[in-house]
Amino acid sequence: MALLPQALVLACGDAVEPTGTDTHFPLVYGDRPSVAQLTELGRQMFSDAGLSASGRQSCASCHDPKAAYGPPNHLLVQPGGPAMNRFGFRNTPSLRYLHAPIAFTEHFYEVEVTGGKDDQGPTGGRTWDGRADTGHDQALMPLLDANEMANASKEEIAARLARAPYAKAFAAAVSPPGENVFDDPESAVLWMTVAIENFEQSRADFHPFSSKFDAYLRDQARLTPTELRGLALFNDVKKGNCASCHPSLHKNAGARFPMFTDLGHVALAVPRNRSLAVNNDPGFFDLGLCGPLRTDLKDRPEYCGLFRTPTLRNVALRHHYFHNGAFGSLREVVEFYATRDTNPDRWYPKGPGGKLQRYDDLPRKYWGNVNIDAPFKPLPDGRPRLSPRDIDDIVAFLGTLSDGYVPQAATSARTRLAGKP
Repeated sequence: MALLPQALVLACGDAVEPTGTDTHFPLVYGDRPSVAQLTELGRQMFSDAGLSASGRQSCASCHDPKAAYGPPNHLLVQPGGPAMNRFGFRNTPSLRYLHAPIAFTEHFYEVEVTGGKDDQGPTGGRTWDGRADTGHDQALMPLLDANEMANASKEEIAARLARAPYAKAFAAAVSPPGENVFDDPESAVLWMTVAIENFEQSRADFHPFSSKFDAYLRDQARLTPTELRGLALFNDVKKGNCASCHPSLHKNAGARFPMFTDLGHVALAVPRNRSLAVNNDPGFFDLGLCGPLRTDLKDRPEYCGLFRTPTLRNVALRHHYFHNGAFGSLREVVEFYATRDTNPDRWYPKGPGGKLQRYDDLPRKYWGNVNIDAPFKPLPDGRPRLSPRDIDDIVAFLGTLSDGYVPQAATSARTRLAGKP
């Protein structure tokens, strides 16, 4: 069985969506399955707990469709492993709006923002540390992770897949005439992860662009005065400066809606979350790009503490924030940005002798990596750049990024562009 041709995974987001549960679609690539076939098979795999060692965990267990494909509960980290009693140490991200990230690169030149003149540094990839470049690589990770679905090998995954209720349809779709894909576990798993990747490209499920803000951009909704103030503060480089990492508009805004992430990696010095079991070890640090899960950049100290900037779409639906889940409310997150460097005693503990343990989840030798731009940078008089009302307004605006909004009335383009409610 030949390995997957690259052409098969191109432009999946522009494919026609399958309907119903019928997996007997006509082949449109000769002996290759159609995008519609793979999408429907991937949909079934995504919710199949039988693919895990425990028999109790599927992709949907941690990425619930009802929670914008994020965690289904208030747990800090989700249980997994063969007995469902193992835990990782990173907050589960939403899988929405991951349909078009660039491959990880250490040097990125953003044409739309800087005209290609400035190096934006490490950018792209998937997961908190950008170590997966494709959707099928990302789909394989939890299947083999000892703290998640905990399969010991690809052969074990293929064996579980061969026992699935859709195994016959899967084999018929991806096996060349006269062959059986299950005779080659490597190819079976590859096609399996590509099927999941295709499902995660489906528009209705993973990038519906159905928030109030999207309706506002379509002239189908009005933002309240509070939400408009929040949007202005979000974009103001001297106030929230949020759009520097979470762009709210593309230069060519008419062509596509904003993703609210620049796909970059940044060090924020988020406080150590002592609720994570791994942090009982004072010598343990999650350093993002330079480890411990990512190993190819372990000798790059300038990358230690950097984590990928997530999209802010559906951010108001989350229960925990940042890579370590350190905060439990969106307002607390914005307050941290505003007062990390003006009131550090609010965020960091005191050690022996009452000395403040600033940036307590990042060894001091890496403090030079920490972002100190606005809104972290205090005003000249030492005050935070955001007032309590500013913070409330930004939080209100972020609430407009949740999918599922039903437009009530249209508003004119002239009113929207004028920035009026």
